Amino acid sequence: MNKVKPTLLALGTVAVIGWVGYKFFDAYQTPPFRIQGQIESQQYSISSKVPGRIDKVLVRKGDEVKEGQLIFTIHSPEIEAKLEQAVAGEKAAGALAKEAEIGARQQQIQAAEDQWRKAKAAAALLEKTYLRVNNLYKDGVVAEQKRDEALTQWQAAKYTESAAFQMYQMTKEGARNETKIAAAEKARMAAGAVAEVEAYAADTQIQSWFDGEVSQVLLHSGELAPQGFPVVTVIDTKDTWAVLNVREDHLMNFEKGKLFDAFVPALDETVTFRVTHVAVMGDFATWRSTDATQGFDLRTFEVEARPVSDDVALRMGMSLVVEM
Repeated sequence: MNKVKPTLLALGTVAVIGWVGYKFFDAYQTPPFRIQGQIESQQYSISSKVPGRIDKVLVRKGDEVKEGQLIFTIHSPEIEAKLEQAVAGEKAAGALAKEAEIGARQQQIQAAEDQWRKAKAAAALLEKTYLRVNNLYKDGVVAEQKRDEALTQWQAAKYTESAAFQMYQMTKEGARNETKIAAAEKARMAAGAVAEVEAYAADTQIQSWFDGEVSQVLLHSGELAPQGFPVVTVIDTKDTWAVLNVREDHLMNFEKGKLFDAFVPALDETVTFRVTHVAVMGDFATWRSTDATQGFDLRTFEVEARPVSDDVALRMGMSLVVEM
């Protein structure tokens, strides 16, 4: 019994000394360096190119949407009115182009021909009248003034006949080629205006351009939506990455393409990431001075990394911790 007590005392003393030594050893060990980051995801804003009043919003927060799915609609009477104007302008321009291409109607051609023949008959009559008056002038029956008047009337009738003939020819030939081209181009321009308004009208039915999850619905039915204002925001949960701010003295551990493990508390698991981007320019940090006498600060660089596995259910805003 007397021998057992010294033995227990010795063992207790050794244990105390060992515990104190371990504490001293642990106190002088360099603690692991931790870098905290967060998960980011690709976010899209769904908006309309045209302003108007929201008619219907067909999604809610948390809904999964697919590419091509209708998200919301806009009611815009102004676009409907502009479309009617553009369609009417297209029809008018097309009619003018067709008219220029076909030329004058048969009745117009006949009327121009009749005017020419009328002027021709008048010129022939005045020619005979002049010849008679000229003969009488030679015989001394009429004065020279009368002969000159008859001559002038005959010459004027010839010019009238020529003008009527040219009008007849123009009516037969129809519009000039330049006029036809101009009319055809105006018709094309009107068709382009219709296509433009139709494109705006189609943009009142806004669809999603990608797959994702609805994160926010900013406007609802009855509210006015300005041009380009985001009505619904969608997050692509499949396109996620980690963002870390790494001090430059640890940057060699995060070279592009390098793998590292990070603990994600929200998932309670460790996830492997691959570095995909390192910022080309650093920001100032005040964690540690490189030279205490001169006060230079180490810079930090933003590092982006994507998970190696696609099966990890990462969500935007999750935190992660990297120990080094």
